[in-house]
Amino acid sequence: MSTNIKKNKIIVDIFSIAIPLVVALLIGIRTKIDLGLWTKSLPVLIASINATTALVLLAGLFFIKQSNIEIHRKSMLTAVGLGALFLVCYVTYHISNPSTSYGGTGGIRVLYYFLLISHILLSIGVVRLVLLALHYAIIADFKNHVKIVKWAYPIWLYVSVTGVVIYAMIQPYYV
Repeated sequence: MSTNIKKNKIIVDIFSIAIPLVVALLIGIRTKIDLGLWTKSLPVLIASINATTALVLLAGLFFIKQSNIEIHRKSMLTAVGLGALFLVCYVTYHISNPSTSYGGTGGIRVLYYFLLISHILLSIGVVRLVLLALHYAIIADFKNHVKIVKWAYPIWLYVSVTGVVIYAMIQPYYV
């Protein structure tokens, strides 16, 4: 393995650990930073980013199945960019606003927490998978790219879609 590839994999490892850790630490801060009322509108933007990401992921799948590698590449890079934008908006919201409690009861509450917990756990794991898929694509190791994408793609799509569903379920409880 070349030195550059080793360095890239180390970068993937660092980001795979650092992103979820930093997000968890920032969300865990009890004292919120007053960034203004505009941050109250971030949840709808975050849900929109998730919805757009899901659509772009579906487009990327469509284009690779059509052997349109260039548009597939652009779609997937757009999805990665949306992921970065999501992280900025998500962290901004959570460092400036208290967590919202879900107010539903009964079976809908169970469904909400199932979706929320699976969404969070899978979002932590998918970071590494997406970064590895991106790494393999960049170095043109398409054999390993395809192996990783078989896991990364459905998880990423699930995380994107459940992000929208979770927002729709908790939206009535935002203050």
